[in-house]
Amino acid sequence: MRPGKLIRIAILLALGLFLTFTVSLMAQEKTETTTTQGAATQTVKVERGEVIYVSGNDLVLKMENGTYRHVNVPESATATVDGKQIGIHDVKVGMKLQKTITTTTTPAIITKVETVKGKVFHVNPPLSVILTLEDGTNKEFHIPEGQKFEVEGQMVDAFGLRDGMNVSATRVTESPETVVTQEATVSGKMPPPPLANLPILFVLVPLP
Repeated sequence: MRPGKLIRIAILLALGLFLTFTVSLMAQEKTETTTTQGAATQTVKVERGEVIYVSGNDLVLKMENGTYRHVNVPESATATVDGKQIGIHDVKVGMKLQKTITTTTTPAIITKVETVKGKVFHVNPPLSVILTLEDGTNKEFHIPEGQKFEVEGQMVDAFGLRDGMNVSATRVTESPETVVTQEATVSGKMPPPPLANLPILFVLVPLP
């Protein structure tokens, strides 16, 4: 047999052993996580202000409540003004802007199912147990309160474990989680034209 073919066979055998070892490890300790989402709730907050100063990316607004706010606007930010998309360099003094912030809150339950199989190497009830896993390694596990183990089809607690027993155990934990997302949109109106551009009307008043 040629050396090149021997090398290829050795690589394939090594790969097969690696895959078998990986599958074996996955069978010893397995964790599955699922997420169940609840009904989402939304809150909407509206902020209004008038542009009183703009220079480069710096913007100063006089808010609706009379306070002043300085904002450094990123180049990528856009606003819809009179139906058109504009950037920071299109903003003019006197422009009225409105920012709408929509906050979505979604509750969720994270369910984790952990399964482990092995042979009892040593047990310290009710606190911990050392299991010999399928790959021959020993690993210590903390025993949660009320945890049950399956031994030859029977369910026992930590005090029912003995060295050499083949056992499997499943633990299910649920934890609440809240996912919060925010979306902000900016719209506005152009300032009115300056008075200098308006026609001047003269009214003649007869003298007495």
